[in-house]
Amino acid sequence: MLEIRDLVKVYPGPVAALQGVSLEVPTGMFGLLGPNGAGKTTLMRIIAGLLEPTSGEVSLDGEDALGDPDAFRGLLGYLPQDFGFYPHLSGERMLRFLLQLKGVQAPQGLGRLTEELLDRVNLSSAAKRKVKGYSGGMRQRLGIAQALAGDPRIIIVDEPTAGLDPEERIRFYRLLAELAEDRTVLLSTHIVEDISVLCPRVAILSRGRVVANTTPGEARAGLAGTIYEGAVAHTELDEVSRRFVVTQAVLVEGRNRVRIHLIGDEPPEGFARAEPTLEDAYLLHTRGVAA
Repeated sequence: MLEIRDLVKVYPGPVAALQGVSLEVPTGMFGLLGPNGAGKTTLMRIIAGLLEPTSGEVSLDGEDALGDPDAFRGLLGYLPQDFGFYPHLSGERMLRFLLQLKGVQAPQGLGRLTEELLDRVNLSSAAKRKVKGYSGGMRQRLGIAQALAGDPRIIIVDEPTAGLDPEERIRFYRLLAELAEDRTVLLSTHIVEDISVLCPRVAILSRGRVVANTTPGEARAGLAGTIYEGAVAHTELDEVSRRFVVTQAVLVEGRNRVRIHLIGDEPPEGFARAEPTLEDAYLLHTRGVAA
């Protein structure tokens, strides 16, 4: 169990990136959902030992993780949001170089370990290709390969599917789900679909605070009977947005399909009750509307 207690991080300014974050993260996949600037990356970097908190605690199975960050780093793998590669190196050489930088010990040699890791993330056939020729999904899988070195107990992935096409995203989902079978995978993202597909539990961050710690099912159930959907003319959209809490407004066949959150009052003409989604819950929590 990864435990986070009352984490605070204040940058010069002052800017309070984290304001007393507390979480318990069990084995398996755990989602951290929030808009850009919510404090997700700051939290990930503190857990990974790359940033010191202003105050607070992080522990793994009761052992202090912040007191000896070097030792704790040996128990985790980290794929940051912006992972730099040398484009002129092959995938094989790039991964081996990263393992050397991390000081990974390999009883059968780094070459054998590199082969095993590339096979694990389905990149063996592209091992000799230069990284500059890799797709976005292939680069992310190469990043996961280095995070897997040393068989870590915790893997942290920060915005891993941003920029991936649908096919690559599905392939990456399957890889992350497999990795979470016997370890903790902490997934930080602003993409609601990532959480819906992968995570049995999710914490929602907004302005450096945890505003919800729930399951996707509980989040949807909490909005039962309060979400309505209807078509709105372009000329009426501003008026609907002023009168109601809009959770989504998208164009469908040239018309605005609008979803609103409504308790007690009558919905506008043409609106019908709709099934809540995790995106509804996420937007309402980050706006401070949902309880």
